[in-house]
Parts: sequence; C-alpha cells; structure tokens
Amino acid sequence: MAMTLTPDSLRATAEALSGRYQPGKVRGLLVAGSGLSLEVPGWEAAEVIELAEIFDFPMHELVGHSQTLTLWRRGDESLMVMNGRFHLYQGYRPEEVVAPVRLAGLLGADVLIATNASGALDPEIAPGSLVVVSDHINLQGSNPLVGDWGRDFGPPFPDMSAAYDPELRRLALEAAVDAGFDAREGVYAAMLGPSFETPAEIRMLIGMGGLVVGMSTVPEVIAARQMGIRVCVLSLAANPAAGLVDRELTHEEVMDEGKKAAEKLRVLLGDLVGKLF
Repeated sequence: MAMTLTPDSLRATAEALSGRYQPGKVRGLLVAGSGLSLEVPGWEAAEVIELAEIFDFPMHELVGHSQTLTLWRRGDESLMVMNGRFHLYQGYRPEEVVAPVRLAGLLGADVLIATNASGALDPEIAPGSLVVVSDHINLQGSNPLVGDWGRDFGPPFPDMSAAYDPELRRLALEAAVDAGFDAREGVYAAMLGPSFETPAEIRMLIGMGGLVVGMSTVPEVIAARQMGIRVCVLSLAANPAAGLVDRELTHEEVMDEGKKAAEKLRVLLGDLVGKLF
C-alpha cells in the first residue's frame, strides 16, 4: 500500500539508500528532461535503481521518461542521475515531484544540473538550440515549500533573486557553445500542462519576458535553493511555441529533438561535470 510522503519518511529513505548502495560522497544530482538521456563521461554507470524501489508513492508512466535513477561512480564519489522526472501534470504532488532533489540534498549533493525540453517563445530560436536558464516565471499554481516542507529543509522564505547560479550559467554557456549548440541565456516560463499553451498564452508569456516555456523544473529549483543547492538548468528548445508556426505541436517532435541533440548534450555535460567535480 502506497504511503504518504513526509519529511521523516524521506529522511528514512535517504538513510536506507545510503546503507544499501554506499554512494560515498554524493557530489550532485542530474535530471533528464523529455526525450533526453544523460551520460557522464569520466564516471562509471554503476547501479540503475527503479524509482519504485526508492519511493513509496505511486509511479505514473510517461513516454520519454525512464522511472530509474543511476548512480555514476568515480572512486569514493558518486553522482545521482534521474533518467526522467516527475511532473505535476501527471498527478504527482509537489513534494513528490521534488523528492529526488531533497533526497540528493540529504545525501550531500550541493549541485543540481537539470535539463528539460521546451518551446521557444522567440521565432529566431531554431529547434535544437539550447537555452541556459537565467530566471523563471512560475505559473504552475503550486510551490513545493507549502506546509511542513517549507519548515523542514531550510528557510521557509528562501531568496530566489539568484536561483540560477551565475557561475554555473557561465560555465554551462561556454560548454554549450563548445559542444556545438546555438546557445543563449533566458527566462523559463513554467506552465502546469499537460496541454500545450494557446497562442494567447504564448503572447502573454512573451510580454512577461519569457524566452522558453515548459511544464517542469521550477519546483525542483525552488526545493534545491531552499536546501542551499546550486542550480544550473539547460533547456533544449524542441519546437516553436503555439502561434509562432502554422502547424500543430506534438510530444513526438519534442522527443525527436532530444534524440538529435543526445551527442552534443553528452559532450556538454562531460565538459560541465569535469569543471565542477
């Protein structure tokens, strides 16, 4: 029977995972977005763990997302890599969406590198381009710090004025260009989904200063910053947003762009991880 996730149960989960897998010093957490797979050159993919073995809450399947976590090891250090993520639109509660981030933080991680697939709000951004996120607009209607969670893992009112670490952004932008991406910085607008946005909503987001739009990531960033974890987010612009092109948008093209960018993303992450760890 599925149990309700609580701060105490999450701490127990961290203790159990540490005892079973002996991850050593957990340096960071990497999170894969829709259609994206993450490899860490220079580190060995050791254990692949089913998320259902870690968390007691029900899992919801989603095309393009694997419900597994990989421990990548190098000596007595490790990186945790989520081969997919949880989304609010799947029916997960906010505390469940960010459970992997808090778990990694409890195990010692002090860096979060998250990827996502997004829609471009600027027609000059070609599919397959990369946006290093500099800020976000949260229009998802929820926050993972509500209730007990806001008191148990750090300050209840964490400052978000530099949520996306400036130094990590600089390194990521350099690595993205070196890997062959057309790359720039910009604001990520987060909507609940799962429907794509309407042309009117896209015009609103452009007016707000958004550069890309997606349906994830922001809850994880908020939870990470509350715990003092440095954040870097890489957003792959998979398609133009609604109203910018005269055709329907599909999840399939999002996944296709992820597959096309896989090798460049591997090179980028290898460069970035090498500089950080």
